[in-house]
Amino acid sequence: MSPIHLAALSRRAGADDTFPFTVPAIRTLDALALERPVTFFVGENGSGKSTLLEGIATAARLPAIGSADVPRDETLAAQRRLGKALRLSWSKKATRGFFLRAEDFFGFTKRLARERAELLAQMKETTEEYRAQSRSRYAEGLAQLPLRASLAAMEQRYGVDLDANSHGQSFLKLFQSRFVPGGLYLLDEPEAPLSPQSQLALLAMIGDMVAQDAQFIIATHSPMLLAFPDAEIYSFDATPVRAVVYDELDHVRITRDFLNAPHRYLNQILIASPKKDPGPKQRGQVKG
Repeated sequence: MSPIHLAALSRRAGADDTFPFTVPAIRTLDALALERPVTFFVGENGSGKSTLLEGIATAARLPAIGSADVPRDETLAAQRRLGKALRLSWSKKATRGFFLRAEDFFGFTKRLARERAELLAQMKETTEEYRAQSRSRYAEGLAQLPLRASLAAMEQRYGVDLDANSHGQSFLKLFQSRFVPGGLYLLDEPEAPLSPQSQLALLAMIGDMVAQDAQFIIATHSPMLLAFPDAEIYSFDATPVRAVVYDELDHVRITRDFLNAPHRYLNQILIASPKKDPGPKQRGQVKG
């Protein structure tokens, strides 16, 4: 069994009557044991699962991937206040790892694509400049050496296709390059850009890292990710937050029932949906 890094989380003085302390799951939080290599936060949007994850990230001072640094990210101002009101106790302090919100990664891939395009443009300009001056290919190669080194490092880490059409593969490539043994990883809805097959690939990566003493805390809606063996699952739909088993989750039950009988679900939904009156003109009636 991997050593446990994050042993407990408890609330301390500093809470007030403003967000995020008004969120029921956070307002009623006294202590939360995060004792397993993989812990999931699950709940409806607005339940507080992502907010608490962000608060832990600020308290743990983890670097962020794909957005501004946590201390300077304007979208995390309230979560930094929460982080100051949390006390983290560790059985073994994690010094490596990162915090990632899937929504930030979309901007991250665009930034990488832009940086790659800029490197290629600089290389082209250098080639045109040196050839216009009839300078040697050797001199041109020396001038381009740092540019080529930066481009090679970027492509090796993130792949060649960094545009908006390859979010899923770039996402997995990021994990492959940044997951290290003994790290602490806080992931917010990592399933967002991933196909079901890619979610299975992510599960395999998590399993590999858990075998090397890494710890994961993940906020998710994905029944596939939630199925990770021996994971602790905390539901934020309950107040206070409580541990639940996989088969009790609405995410799992509804998904399973829908896949078993999609037509039954769709028929119920469509029949239950109110139909709008098309109005006199659409009904062929003329007012007058």
